[in-house]
Amino acid sequence: MTVRQPLEDAVRELIESARDGVVPIVTVGEPVLRRPAEPLADRLERATLGRLVEVMRATMHDAPGVGLAAPQIGIPLRIAVIEDMYEVSREAAAERERTPVPFRVLVDPVYREIGTERRSFYEGCLSVPGYQAVVSRAADVELECTDQNGNAVDEVFHGWPARIVAHETDHLNGTVYIDKAITRSIAANGVYAELWADPSPRRAADALGFELATE
Repeated sequence: MTVRQPLEDAVRELIESARDGVVPIVTVGEPVLRRPAEPLADRLERATLGRLVEVMRATMHDAPGVGLAAPQIGIPLRIAVIEDMYEVSREAAAERERTPVPFRVLVDPVYREIGTERRSFYEGCLSVPGYQAVVSRAADVELECTDQNGNAVDEVFHGWPARIVAHETDHLNGTVYIDKAITRSIAANGVYAELWADPSPRRAADALGFELATE
């Protein structure tokens, strides 16, 4: 395999800069978040890819978050990691259709929406610190990608896991969740925690004057 050296060097430099395995997260306004990321192809050595994945996972946990795309740490490659093993209340799990997502690596992912059902919930983003906003997303998506070892993945996700897949894959296309958000729903984290941190955003929709899409 012939590796294209500039990205290999950039990734190695980033890895070496990690403190306790964690690197800084790039925030909105940086061009790397607004450009389509490049396919992995022959851009990294296998060992370098493995170390990058370790850093991404550690950085995601440290934030903490349930997903992280490579552009969020300044690397313009179509790689994302997702993992959601956090405990939530039974009510929130049921309302948000939130089920555990074991750790996985998405390489060159694409997704397509399945059906017309939609769900509207508050989202946040590690690259847009300090705010939450409601985003309408498909209830079901089909993900196609490869894993870290090059094995093909074709899988359907439902509910909250579908939201995570869509959110992280959007990052690789230069799209941030606020591009799809209902702007009237935007709330500072403190306000969200005080007023709107319900399993459902229905109270927020009534109070702030926005509609929740279901299809």
